[in-house]
Amino acid sequence: MENFDNQNKQEEQFQSRIDMIELRASLDKVKSEIAKVIVGQENMIEHLLAALLSNGHVLIEGVPGVAKTITAKLLAKTIDVGFSRIQFTPDLMPSDILGTSVFSVKNSEFEFKKGPIFSNFILIDEINRSPAKTQAALFEVMEERQITMDGIRYIMEEPFLVVATQNPIEHEGTYRLPEAQLDRFLFKINVGYPNLEQEISIIKNQHESKKEDKTEVVNRVITAEQLKNYQHLVKEIIVESQLMEYIAKIIINTRENQFLYLGASPRASLALLTASKAFAALRGRDFVTPEDIKEASYAVLRHRVIVSPEREMEGLTADEIIRQILEGIEIPR
Repeated sequence: MENFDNQNKQEEQFQSRIDMIELRASLDKVKSEIAKVIVGQENMIEHLLAALLSNGHVLIEGVPGVAKTITAKLLAKTIDVGFSRIQFTPDLMPSDILGTSVFSVKNSEFEFKKGPIFSNFILIDEINRSPAKTQAALFEVMEERQITMDGIRYIMEEPFLVVATQNPIEHEGTYRLPEAQLDRFLFKINVGYPNLEQEISIIKNQHESKKEDKTEVVNRVITAEQLKNYQHLVKEIIVESQLMEYIAKIIINTRENQFLYLGASPRASLALLTASKAFAALRGRDFVTPEDIKEASYAVLRHRVIVSPEREMEGLTADEIIRQILEGIEIPR
C-alpha cells in the first residue's frame, strides 16, 4: 500500500511539472520558417529566440552582409505583432524615434504623434551611427518600456523587443555605445562568416529563387498572446539553489579577474538567470542545467565586461576571458 501511495505521489509530481511541448513546437516552427531563407546562423537564431522568451533586447554585431538585418526581419514576420524598422543616421533626432507634439488647428491644442518606437518588434539598423543624444532617447524605453513626453507617460504595448545591429569594422562616422546603454541589452550576439558548405547553399538558394522579396515565403506562426504566455511560462522554470550559486560565482569572478578592467554588475546576474531559463525552454526542459548557464554566459557577459587595455593590446578578447572563468569554476552536480 505504501509503494502504491509513493507511486501516486510521483505521478502527481510529474503531472504538475511545466508542459513545454507547445512552446518547443511553436519555436521549431519559427526556426523552420526562418530556414526557408537563412542558411546557417543557428547561433544567432537560437539567441534571438531565447531573447524573445526572456523579453530582453538584443545587440547583433557583425560585418555587412552576414544576414543580421534580414534574420531579425524574418523573425518579426513569424510573430503576429507590430514591426518597425529605424535606420540610425548621424542626423537622426530623438523626436524621430519617440515622436513629437504637433499643434492641431482643429482642436486648438498640441497632440502627441507617436514615433516608430511605438511597436512590438523594433529593428534598429546600425545603432552606432547616431550621436549620444539620439542613443540616450532609448534608455527609458528599453529599461522601463515607457516614454515620458511633456509630463505624460506612455506605456509600450507588450511584447516589446528591440533588436539593434552594428558593424564592428567601420568606425568612421560612428559613435561608440556607452556602457550604460550596452547594459540594457540582454544579449550581444557576434555573427561570423558562413563556412564553405553554407556559402554554397546560399549561392544555390539565390540561383534557384524566383521571388524578389524573400520574406514572402515566411508565414506567421505565433500570435502575440501565445508569445506572452510563453514568456510567463519561462519564468516558472525550475532553478536549483546550487545553480543560482554557480551564476553568482561566474559574476563575482568577472569582478575579481586580473585581465578585466570592469566586471559584470548584479543586472548581469539577473540576465544570466533569465537567459538560462530561456535556453532550457528551447531544449524542451522545465529545469535549468549548468550547460544552459554556460551557453548563455558569452552573450550575456561579453558586452558587460571591459578587457584591461594592456591585455586588449595583446589580442585577448572578452570571450576568451569568459571561457577561462567558466573553466575555472567547478560545475555543480
